[in-house]
Amino acid sequence: QLVESGGGLVQPGGSLRLSCAASGFTLDLYAIGWFRQAPGKEREGVSCISSSGVTTNYADSVKGRFTISRDSAKNTADLQMNSLKPEDTAVYYCTAIELCGPIPTMMYYAIDWWGEGTLVTVSS
Repeated sequence: QLVESGGGLVQPGGSLRLSCAASGFTLDLYAIGWFRQAPGKEREGVSCISSSGVTTNYADSVKGRFTISRDSAKNTADLQMNSLKPEDTAVYYCTAIELCGPIPTMMYYAIDWWGEGTLVTVSS
C-alpha cells in the first residue's frame, strides 16, 4: 500500500506538492500513477512516471501545470501542482501501475495498492 500526503486548501492559482510514499519496498521498481476523483465523478488518471523516470505522461487538463517526479532518496513519487484551478478539486491517489502509457489506459494498468488519498480543495 502507498500513502499519499500534501493535500490541502489552496486558492486558485496556487500550488501544492503531493507525495506518494512507500514503506517496505523500493518505489523505483514500479511505474507510478497519480489519479484523482472529484465528488460524483469516476476516478481518472492524472499523470504517470515510468520506473526509470524517463517517461512521463499527463492528462490534457493538467499538462503544463503539473509535474511528476521521483525522489529515490526519499522513496517517493511526487506531483507538483501549479496554477491550480477549482476543477482540480478532488481526492488524489497514487498507486503502482504496470505501464506508464496513454493516460486513458492508466486505470486498466493500475495495481490495487490504493491508499486513502489526499484531499485537494481549490477555492477562494
